[in-house]
Amino acid sequence: MDRETRLKRLRFRSWHRGTKEADLLIGGFFDQHGERWDEAEITLFETLLEEQDVDIMAWAMGTAEAPERYRGTILEALKTLNYVPISE
Repeated sequence: MDRETRLKRLRFRSWHRGTKEADLLIGGFFDQHGERWDEAEITLFETLLEEQDVDIMAWAMGTAEAPERYRGTILEALKTLNYVPISE
């Protein structure tokens, strides 16, 4: 699958998680960072999306320790939470 197709697929999967909170967190994160990722980061994010939303959210908020395989630049960026859109 080419890069553009993978990114489109990831964007859809990021924004259709099952709860609005997870959609905002994971979808907003993808929109902010996804286009800049290299192939290894895309592959890692694809794997991350196989995890439960509650786990991903806990890792992002720092209430649970992420597995070693996810530790690195993507998880550190996910923890910043500055990509979540806030309605006024």
